[in-house]
Amino acid sequence: MCIRDRFTGSYTALLTPFRNGEVDYDAYRKLVDFQIDNGTHGLVPVGTTGESPTLSHEEHKKVIEVCIDQANGRVPIIAGAGSNSTTEAIEFVKHACDVGADGLLVVTPYYNKPTQAGLFAHYTELANVSSKPIIIYDIPGRSVIGMTDETMAKLAEHELIIGVKDATADLGRPTRLLNVISENFIQLSGEDGTALPYLAAGGHGCISVTANIAPKLLSRMHNAWTQGDIKTSQDINQKLMPLHDALFCETSPGPLKYAASLLNICESDTRLPIVEIASESKKRVEKGLNFAELM
Repeated sequence: MCIRDRFTGSYTALLTPFRNGEVDYDAYRKLVDFQIDNGTHGLVPVGTTGESPTLSHEEHKKVIEVCIDQANGRVPIIAGAGSNSTTEAIEFVKHACDVGADGLLVVTPYYNKPTQAGLFAHYTELANVSSKPIIIYDIPGRSVIGMTDETMAKLAEHELIIGVKDATADLGRPTRLLNVISENFIQLSGEDGTALPYLAAGGHGCISVTANIAPKLLSRMHNAWTQGDIKTSQDINQKLMPLHDALFCETSPGPLKYAASLLNICESDTRLPIVEIASESKKRVEKGLNFAELM
C-alpha cells in the first residue's frame, strides 16, 4: 500500500471523553473500538475536537498512547502534535514518533501569527526531527493565520511533509494544489459539510468531527465515492447534512459531546472555557441525530 492510500478515506478527529474533570480512558478505549468496528479508516487523537488546548502535556501524551494501544495496528493513527511554540511541538513530535504513531497532524501556529517564512521554518524544523510523515493542519478560523498554496508547495518538497488537513472550506483549493504539488500530496478535508464536494475537487478524504458519532455512515460514504457509486455517497451526505451543521451550532466540541452523551458514547463534559451548550442548540443536535436516523 502506498503512503497516500494509507492516509485517505474517513478519519475521525477523536473527542476526548471527560468524567468529573479527568480524562475517561475507559470511555476512550470503547470509542476507539466503536470507530474501528464501524469501518473508520483511521483515527486522529488530540486535535481540535480532542480539546488539545486544555489537556496537560502528560494527558496529551497518554491519550495518544492509549489510542495507539487500543487500536493495536488495526487502523493508522495520525497523532496531534502541534503547538504555537516550535520547541513544544518538537517535544510532541518526538513523543508521537517514539510511541508508534503512523503519522502526525501539525496545526499552523495559533495566536502568535507567524509570517509565511515563519510557517515554513516551523514545519521544516519539525520535519527535520520527525521519523514519521507530517500532515499540515491549516485552520485559519482558529489559528488566525492561514498557509498559502505557495508555502505549502515549498513544504511539500520535504519528503516527510506529505499532506494537508484543509479546514478552510475553500473548494477550489484541491484543484489549485494539484497544479503546483505532486498528485501524491494527500488532501484531507477538515470540514464535514463540504467533504463530499472536496472529494469531487480532487481531495482524498476527510478528518471528520461527525464520524465520532456516525462512523459507519461516513466510512460508507467514502467507500462509495472510491468505488464510483456517486449516488450512494450523495444520499449519505444529504442524510448527514443537518447533523454536520448542528455539530457546529456552537463552538466544537460542545455540540458533539452532547450528541455523544445521547448515544451513550461518553459524558457531555467539556473543559473550560468550553461550556454546556444552550437548550436551543441541544434541540438542533437532537433533530440532526433523528434526521440521520442515529437515535
